[in-house]
Amino acid sequence: MTAPFTGSYRTGEVEFLLSPLPLQDFVDVPEKERLIQSGQRHYSEMLSPESLPSPRYLEVFRTACAINGERMARDCLHLAGLIAARRPGEITLVSLARAGTPVGVVVNRLLNDVLQRPCTHYSVSIIRDRGIDQVALKHILARHSAGSLVFVDGWTGKGVIARELASTINAYNLQHGTAIDNGLYVLSDLAGVAACAASCDDYLIPSSILNATVSGLVSRSILNDAIGPDDFHGCVYYDQFAPHDQSQDFADALVALAGKLTPGAVEPVDKEAAGLVSRQFIADALIKYGILDVNLVKPGIGEATRVLLRRTPRLLVVREAAAPEVAHLILLAEEKGVPVQIDAALPYYAVSLIRSAVDG
Repeated sequence: MTAPFTGSYRTGEVEFLLSPLPLQDFVDVPEKERLIQSGQRHYSEMLSPESLPSPRYLEVFRTACAINGERMARDCLHLAGLIAARRPGEITLVSLARAGTPVGVVVNRLLNDVLQRPCTHYSVSIIRDRGIDQVALKHILARHSAGSLVFVDGWTGKGVIARELASTINAYNLQHGTAIDNGLYVLSDLAGVAACAASCDDYLIPSSILNATVSGLVSRSILNDAIGPDDFHGCVYYDQFAPHDQSQDFADALVALAGKLTPGAVEPVDKEAAGLVSRQFIADALIKYGILDVNLVKPGIGEATRVLLRRTPRLLVVREAAAPEVAHLILLAEEKGVPVQIDAALPYYAVSLIRSAVDG
């Protein structure tokens, strides 16, 4: 088993329970898409190369931080308060790598430094159709009580990862006689499936804009033949991006913003309404765009961004092209030649559709 590491974060802020792998043979995006959609390979087995953001795109990230940094900081503080209320004893944050990692780093510091609730933060892999990394889970449970675990992510899109988490934790509990809470804690719960959320709003979470350079220089997790039965799931550590890393500065800025806020009561979120909107939108989109595979529809700013960064987009749909929340998406679509459609009735700021590699 590989020893935990901190990525580009300071010691004590997070332990990545991932196995850094050598730079492997990357698969280009169109080929990866073909292999995934044809069923020949699972997405977790392959990685496409990441590149540094262009100067224009980095400027969009900085603008997003200026516009929505305080909103994200406030939601992190709210989430920390909700966690503290639900965990009167030990708190062990388990963020889902890697979108959950920046949130976990900030919430960990707020719990420790602002709310005076000591906690420990790990970041682990969870993969659709493969489940959570059980080697990582056993590593945590050897050091912390099962009742202390809190699973943290950035947002929900269609709720796939929340359901994957619940399913695999339920199975783990049955097999091992544990009582781990299978709920997911997020900043924004678009699908209405999280156990606890600061909001159900589709807003621009600035960390969704970047990849490794805002997530401790760590890649998306990997589960292929290089991972042995006693290994953590894998990753690539992009140390060559260190001069351009935003991870620590981003977390520090959010913690500083949150420190100026007063923890207060959180307005209850309407998960039921969010879930109804999500299910109806997905059903309508499949018909409207002639899509057979629900995995090709990615609702919300965060998921739409992921598609444009690392998949093969067919179409970007936005509610309002001039909205600052979608400026980075419009720029990415322009850079990649992806058509943009405006739909004023869209229940989210943005939706990306993945091109079907099977149909051509």
